[in-house]
Amino acid sequence: MYAVIETGGKQYRVQPGDTLLVERLEAPVGSQVELDRVLMVAPDSGPPLVGRPLVAGARVRARVVAQEKGRKVIVFKFKAKTRYRRKQGHRQRYTRLAIEEIQVGEVNQNGP
Repeated sequence: MYAVIETGGKQYRVQPGDTLLVERLEAPVGSQVELDRVLMVAPDSGPPLVGRPLVAGARVRARVVAQEKGRKVIVFKFKAKTRYRRKQGHRQRYTRLAIEEIQVGEVNQNGP
């Protein structure tokens, strides 16, 4: 079974046992988070459940493994012949998740 979830403006394909690096979530290391923006669930047997835009009642449970920082990106602005130079660095913060379970609620296949 796998699911397609959305978090931080990005979409990820996850299944139980995966580890995932997503944009920072406000949760301490070791805590559980529930991701409720599930766009699609594909069970092991049967047709996939596609949301409009979300699958009703579906949730993905994950455990926060670590809070990390990405690599440093240098932003350098420069204009020729005017002595204009600006250097700025940025490190994006990430949360590493371990996917534990995909829960599918009551699903009505006959209507929207």
